[in-house]
Amino acid sequence: MATKAKPKKKVTRAKAKARKIVAKKAAVKKATVKKAAVKKTVKKTAFVKAAFQPTKLKLLRPVPSDIEIAQAAKLKPVLQIAEELGVRENELELFGPYKAKIKLEILERMKNKPNGKYVDVTAITPTPLGEGKTTTTVGLAQALGAHLGKKVIAAIRQPSQGPTFGIKGGAAGGGYSQIIPMEDFNLHLTGDIHAITAAHNLVAAALDVRVMHEKNQDDEKLFNALCPVDKKGNRKFSPTMLRRLKKLGITKTNPNDLTPEERSRFARLDIDESTITWRRVIDVNDRFLREIQVGLGKDEAGHDHRSGYDITVASEIMAILALTSSLEDMRDRFGRMVVATNKRGEAVTAEDLGVAGAVTVLMKDAIKPNLMQTLEGTPAMVHAGPFANIAHGNSSIIADKIALKLVGKNGFVVTESGFGADIGMEKFFNIKCRYSGLIPQVVVLVATIRALKMHGGGPKVVAGKPLAPEYTDENLDLLRAGLPNLERHIQNALKFGVNVVVAVNSFATDTPAEVELVREASLKMGAMDAVVSTHWADGGKGAKALAEAVVKAAEKPSNFEFLYDLESTGIKEKIETIAREIYRTDGVDYTPEAEEQIERYTRLGFDNLPICMAKTHLSFTDNAAVKGAPTGFRVTVREIRASAGAGFLYPLLGEMRTMPGLPTRPVFYDVDLDLKTGKVVGLF
Repeated sequence: MATKAKPKKKVTRAKAKARKIVAKKAAVKKATVKKAAVKKTVKKTAFVKAAFQPTKLKLLRPVPSDIEIAQAAKLKPVLQIAEELGVRENELELFGPYKAKIKLEILERMKNKPNGKYVDVTAITPTPLGEGKTTTTVGLAQALGAHLGKKVIAAIRQPSQGPTFGIKGGAAGGGYSQIIPMEDFNLHLTGDIHAITAAHNLVAAALDVRVMHEKNQDDEKLFNALCPVDKKGNRKFSPTMLRRLKKLGITKTNPNDLTPEERSRFARLDIDESTITWRRVIDVNDRFLREIQVGLGKDEAGHDHRSGYDITVASEIMAILALTSSLEDMRDRFGRMVVATNKRGEAVTAEDLGVAGAVTVLMKDAIKPNLMQTLEGTPAMVHAGPFANIAHGNSSIIADKIALKLVGKNGFVVTESGFGADIGMEKFFNIKCRYSGLIPQVVVLVATIRALKMHGGGPKVVAGKPLAPEYTDENLDLLRAGLPNLERHIQNALKFGVNVVVAVNSFATDTPAEVELVREASLKMGAMDAVVSTHWADGGKGAKALAEAVVKAAEKPSNFEFLYDLESTGIKEKIETIAREIYRTDGVDYTPEAEEQIERYTRLGFDNLPICMAKTHLSFTDNAAVKGAPTGFRVTVREIRASAGAGFLYPLLGEMRTMPGLPTRPVFYDVDLDLKTGKVVGLF
């Protein structure tokens, strides 16, 4: 017989309610404990960086084109690159999955961290083809990070679109030592160069229109236009106007309180048009814009005048981006940019034009460095791109400062200075290091058998044309004759008290005897080491010996010092020190225009600024045709321009141009879009 089930006890409404309350309290308690545990775990792991994961290369033979290699590469998400470095997600601004900007707030968080080792990659005097300096920079970074296990960042410039579509092609490195995505790197990236173009041309527009309006209006009309009365009968000064008033020594902040004389001083810039130095810029090699006539419209009748264009990367705004240390510093530097002098001989600045604040707004995002990666997944910071033969030719101080903190005490930041060591390296030391306060431990001097043979008297090297047999066949006598160029660059680097490692960037046509000759000569010339590097064909593996030599050199003591003092030497003394000590000239000649400019800039107080020589990168002289290590020559300074905001004067030597031109067959002929895949073809 089945057992009867016991009748359920009747649960009163009060008891049920009590049970629910107890259960709810228990659930809340459990959730609180769990939340606290999660919070504790997050707190413990918040600063733990992910382990670096190198990207393995699949080396092909023959080596494919740069763009084929880049497009076949495996890309890490930029968030992974950042995590491996120790950059927090909230310190990034993403531009798609593979590139990002790093916010400047990271410097405050990391201010107490020690800096890593600082390495500058430079080169001997190059051929027009370039000697693989960027490729070596990338290959060395790959070797340090992916093969030696060092924490490393490559810090390099963003290339100009002008050479990319002109003669040079891409500038992301080459072969199996590249920055990727290569197309992004070589073209728009995150829009920094476009921002510079817009900001620079805004200043040009403001300058020309101010001259026009001052000619057409009396002082009262000018003042009323600049400080109009609102509906309530009030006037006000904008922030930039208050900065101008301070410069004039006027402490009043209410426009209505200014006397007629103060109104005139404030409103009228009284620009001497013959002293205008601010031209326009565009990031295209457009030779037909070198000299132009502007103001030909009917509304501008009577105000037409000559002007011209420089390439964007030669803009002072680009130089400021590369040399600034903060947003506040950049704003101040923009205000100090000199565009002309007035009829009393005083400097007229972008602040006087009232445009410096707007320029800062256009540049507020460009100041943040761009985070990318190499083919082997090591991080790269790409920021700023001033030309080295016109401007100072180095990537930004901000990028280097962030990078040095991120890699830490035992890590390495490998940066690159443009063109040969007589230009880029000299400016890196005397201008960039002076403003950054950062001290380099090692100089890597890139040399090629090809360039040394050219300096030994080999046939002319022309971009786009096959090399002569002298460059592809073994020729030890020709090579030996070119070694003095290498020696001079080594001596110049040693003058700054920095350890030198020579990197022989090896090509397939180099013979063992040629490479060994350069290596042995480098050691006799004072280099700490000289290493053959095959990073173009082999990636980081091919630069492993170079990386080991750099690590050793970085551990040795160095005694860095500047070439000249800023305060105790005048403009001519600085110019002549560089010419004598770096180029080995017998002297410097100055045109009457340059003499007048030296007198003017000295009067304006710019004589305590460093010097940025604008000179051909193809020779120690101011004549690109003179090769080797010449002596017994003089250089001519034909003009001097002031980049007071950037913080240097730049003399133009010889026929130096600030706007390159296109050849008969530019490389843009090869650039196109594969309409089936959407991929760029022919970029390099």
